[in-house]
Formats: sequence, C-alpha cells, structure tokens
Amino acid sequence: MLEEGKKIPKFSLADQSSEEKSFNDLVGEKGLILYAYPKDNTPGCTKEANEFNELRQEFLDLGYNVVGMSKDSVKSHCNFVDKYGLEFPLLSDPEFKLMEPLGAYGEKVHCGKTIQGVIRSTFIFDTKGKLTKAYRNVKAAGHAGRVLKDLKG
Repeated sequence: MLEEGKKIPKFSLADQSSEEKSFNDLVGEKGLILYAYPKDNTPGCTKEANEFNELRQEFLDLGYNVVGMSKDSVKSHCNFVDKYGLEFPLLSDPEFKLMEPLGAYGEKVHCGKTIQGVIRSTFIFDTKGKLTKAYRNVKAAGHAGRVLKDLKG
C-alpha cells in the first residue's frame, strides 16, 4: 500500500480511447486526483463519476486533473464515458498493476462477505508524483465534494 510521501509507481494504462497513459500524461498544473472505483455503470460508481465530472472545472481551476480507474475494459469505459458525458479519462487496470500497489485492490467486506476486490479510494499526487493525501474505503456519495473542500483548505 502506497504511503503518503511516497511516489506513484511507474505505469502505462489504456484509457477509454485505447491510448496508453502514464502519470506525466495525466498530471495537472499542481497535481493529479486519481480515484479507483469497482465497476462502470453501477449506482455508486455512476454517482461518484458524475460528482467528479460536475466538479471537474473547480478541480482544474485549482490545478488538478481528475482521472478515474477500474478493472473494466477499455470498451466498457468508452460506453460509460459516452453514456454520462464524462469529461475526464478512465484508466483500465484489469490486472491491478496500479491499483494493487496503491492499496486500492485487496481484501474488503461486501454484503457481509470478505472478498478480494477494488477498494473505492482516491489519491492526490503532486506534480512530481508524490502521494500527498489518500482517501481509502470511501463512500461514493458526496466524496468528490469532500476532496474539493480539502484541496481548497
């Protein structure tokens, strides 16, 4: 699990357009907000994506780009982006190459059972890739607003 103050592992993952993206392709003027979510087109994940999308301009105004990430395929991401008009990249990480080292994939409780899966999390990185804040095991509703409030100080 990546600790605050440590650098994001090097990665190259496809987005919804099948373009390979690395940290340097995604980072904004002041940093990157990278959120991991379990599955496209599910109620909680759709709510979270829509909230990040609604607040996207405010994040951009603060110098941060928003990027989502799940294990879903590029095709699924493409459909999800089109269906909801999302204006930020969604990375496909079906082998958990980035989610696992970040601590966004692992053991969690779902419907009373302990399972392996994506742990809804958000990570804030500075321009050099250093983790400045991690939100782990969050609830979807209202989370984007909490991140924005924290960034505004």
